[in-house]
Amino acid sequence: MNDSSWGAPPQTGYWGPSDRGPVPGAAPAGPAYDAHDAQQTRPMPIAPDVPGHGGDQDDDRGAARLSGPLFRNETHENPSAQAFAAAPQNPEPMPDAPQPAPKRQKKSAGRDLSAAIGVGLGLGVVIVASLFIVKAVFVGVIAVAVVVGLWELTKRLEERKGIRAPLVPLALGGAAMVVAGYVRGAEGAWVAMALTALAVLVWRMTEPPEGYLKDVTAGIFAAFYVPFLATFVAMMLTADDGPNRVLTFLLLTVVSDTGAYAVGWRFGRHKLAPRISPGKTREGLAGAVAFAMVVGALCLQFLIDDGAWWQGLLLGLAVAASATLGDLGESMIKRDLGIKDMGTLLPGHGGIMDRLDSLLPTAPVVWLLLVLFVGSG
Repeated sequence: MNDSSWGAPPQTGYWGPSDRGPVPGAAPAGPAYDAHDAQQTRPMPIAPDVPGHGGDQDDDRGAARLSGPLFRNETHENPSAQAFAAAPQNPEPMPDAPQPAPKRQKKSAGRDLSAAIGVGLGLGVVIVASLFIVKAVFVGVIAVAVVVGLWELTKRLEERKGIRAPLVPLALGGAAMVVAGYVRGAEGAWVAMALTALAVLVWRMTEPPEGYLKDVTAGIFAAFYVPFLATFVAMMLTADDGPNRVLTFLLLTVVSDTGAYAVGWRFGRHKLAPRISPGKTREGLAGAVAFAMVVGALCLQFLIDDGAWWQGLLLGLAVAASATLGDLGESMIKRDLGIKDMGTLLPGHGGIMDRLDSLLPTAPVVWLLLVLFVGSG
């Protein structure tokens, strides 16, 4: 019940006095009004306190019973009505029960670390074994990674954008590009790149002209982005200390990514490029730079012939920058395609392209700086 039902001044109209005089059938106002007057002006049978028939089937009869100070006989005879009338009109609100403090959620790494570490170690064993046993086997590993990466990229382009970049000339040309870079150096890589682009143009002519321009443009982009950049890894291998140069390249890139991930996950607060990759932070970039510079100084001092530790510091700084830009570039592509990973081939990592994203743009940077620092050897 609200305040208008208990203790409020009588209103004019149905229950209160009227300027027009007594209204027929209305009860007179004032202290002289009692139960006797109410019975004469508005006879109302009062239901007994105890139902005559008992049981739940008679509950609706008590619902029509009136109570309150208007019917004083009932007020004095019904203790429950007296108790309700004596209750305060505006009781103090009960204080809210104290709520338990929300539990702090544990920070999640965002991926299956056990699977990622296991797959990473397996790939590392294959790469190192092929790298230091037979150089040609490692060239084959690069070529296989390039072909799989091209397949993932062209597949996602067709699924998400309807772009049909021809895979056959890309795969054949990409593998040939890697071999040409190892055998003939930069000149061989450029010639293979030009021939691959020409093959893409001609291959696409066998299909209807609709979408020709976007298909061949995507094909040439894929040829440059995946196999051409990968040829710089094969060119590193041609030096006398080629396996050590490739190992330095791999270590710096992996350490840069690991430092960014570890420091950013633990201390990251300020977003680096929230529109491109919300998970990357400035603190993570600082961690990438610090880790890569330390490992770069050690590698140049102990692994590379005629290398110096200060050159390793510069190399580590350049690798941290190029690896971060490569990661952001791939994130930009995946955002445009509306996907999280390029594939599912590597548990805990995604696809091959999700592992090559920072390696590909870093390869020409490491190759060039090593040539400047210690020669092509």
